[in-house]
This record gives sequence, structure tokens and C-alpha cells, in this order.
Amino acid sequence: MHRFPLGAFAAAAALVLLLLPLASAATAAKAPAAPPAPPNITALMSKGGCKAFASLVSKSPDALSAFQSAVGGGVTAFCPTDDAVRGFMPSYRNLSADGKASLLLFHAVPVYYTLRGLKSSNGPMNTLATDGAASNYNLTVQNAGDQVTLRTLASDDPARVRSTVYDRDPVAIYAVDAVLEPVELFDPVADAPAPAPAPVADAPRASSSAKRTRHQRRRGADAPGPAADDARPADQRKDSRKNAAAPGAPCRPRWLAAVAVAVAAALAP
Repeated sequence: MHRFPLGAFAAAAALVLLLLPLASAATAAKAPAAPPAPPNITALMSKGGCKAFASLVSKSPDALSAFQSAVGGGVTAFCPTDDAVRGFMPSYRNLSADGKASLLLFHAVPVYYTLRGLKSSNGPMNTLATDGAASNYNLTVQNAGDQVTLRTLASDDPARVRSTVYDRDPVAIYAVDAVLEPVELFDPVADAPAPAPAPVADAPRASSSAKRTRHQRRRGADAPGPAADDARPADQRKDSRKNAAAPGAPCRPRWLAAVAVAVAAALAP
């Protein structure tokens, strides 16, 4: 029977022990790395000045679940600042649980947008509240220069993007200075009233003298024609009466003329 030398066996064992760690390291290097944990949106919001809004999302199971599910496919969230949420709380408390969830989900769109991408976008966008909802729950992005604004039909004033809270594909979070109000939950802003038509200018009123003149004309047209004396101006009528009564004016009674006629007839042959 052939025997292996003890020294050779020991050398082989030592070689195996030496190669095992190297083989394990090579195997580990070939194994795929575990995917990184998805970002915690509410935690990021809290760190970026939106602690009050993040707290509302955390307290709404439907909203929190939707935000977490949207992370993998890409999401852009607009979180109102703490001051904005504080002023909006009376209206928020009046909403139902479903209304609160819809309002919170209205603050995110299911697409990853960099700030540059938002600046080049203008028009309506679907939100996380649109998914599975009977209503649109759309918001409108409008840009003026470098300022990104978000508008809804339920508010006169747009919300402005104030800062970038987090921006790493596939998640972007931007702080805004107002709570976005969907028209599905709040009354739409009434259209600005059309300007009232300019009042029609009244015709200039006739003066009192003109009124008297027209009145006199009407009376003159309705009344019978006046006598020649009455037709003259009053001052002329007054002068004629004075002249008739003046002393020295010839005045011969009618009876004297009759007597003269009678005497003449008696003396006639």
C-alpha cells in the first residue's frame, strides 16, 4: 500500500486553507449589491422646512402609502412651508379623511422633475390625487423668468417655489409658500366681474329761462291769437295807455256832436 508523506499532506491542507478566503471574496464580489433603501419623503420634508406638512402626511395612511409607492417610479413633491400650513389649518380641519388625503396627494406629481425641468414646463399636470379619482385634481405650472409658480382654479394667488429641499433621481422635493387648494375640494374663484358699461350721458338740462320760453311757446300755440295791443311787448302797451290819458289830448263827447247836428237841421229852410 502506497502512503502519502505526512509533509505533503500538511502542505496541501495549508494551501487549501490559504485559497478559501480568496474564493469567498471572489464569490462575494460577483454577487449583486443590495439596492439602496428608498428615500423617506416625510423625513426629507421635515428637514427642509416642511415639518408641519410632513406630519399631516404621516397621519394620513392613504396619503403616506401613496407617497411611498410613488418613490420607485419617480415623484416630484411640493411641500408647503410651516407658516403656510399653519394659516391653512382651519380649512384643513373641516375636510373629511378622504378630502385630507386628496389634498395632501394634490401636492405631488408622479414624474421626476428637476428645477430646470419645471422652469421649462407650462400647463396642467396630473397629481397623485388624480390616480383612481373621478375628478381631475390637476394643477397648472406657470413660469415667469426664473420663478416657478403653481396655480389652481380655487385660488387667486399662485404658490411659488421657494427652495429645493431634495433633488436626486427619482425624487425631487420643492418648498412652496402656500397650500395648494384643488377646485374639487374648494369653491372656484369667481370670475372677475365684467366692467360695467359706461353710463349714458344725460342730455344737458334746459335752463329755467329756456323752460319758460318753451312753456310760453306751448301756451301761445294753444291759446287764441291775442289782440293787436296785447301782442306788443308789455312796455309798449304801458306807454300807449299813458299817452291816451295825458292832459291836453283832444276829447270830444259824442252828445255834443249830436246837438250840433240837430241845430243845423232846425235852421235849415
